Amino acid sequence: MSRIPTRLFVIVAVSVAVGLAMAVSPFASSSPDGLNKVAEDKGFIDAGKLHSLQQDSPIPGYAFPGIENERVAKGVAGLVGTLGVFAVAYGAAYLLRRRGAPSARSATTASS
Repeated sequence: MSRIPTRLFVIVAVSVAVGLAMAVSPFASSSPDGLNKVAEDKGFIDAGKLHSLQQDSPIPGYAFPGIENERVAKGVAGLVGTLGVFAVAYGAAYLLRRRGAPSARSATTASS
């Protein structure tokens, strides 16, 4: 059985994730979640305040600002979010791999 090269796997995985984020996110339910539904039903939805991080969010309301078409705005938000998560995960993996490398080299050097 042949092994799939890691780089090819990452490219395919990111491509599938980006494709799904752009194609599926525009069709996400616009119905409120459980907490919002209860707040609407009980009449205190307007009493809530957004957290400062939500107010200053680069993509408020899961729709990319400045794009008139709501479905396209949500698709672009899905793209940006997916690429952002990938960048953070890749950066963390890179730092962890780099951090672990010297100890592996020193163990090899010490046994020589």
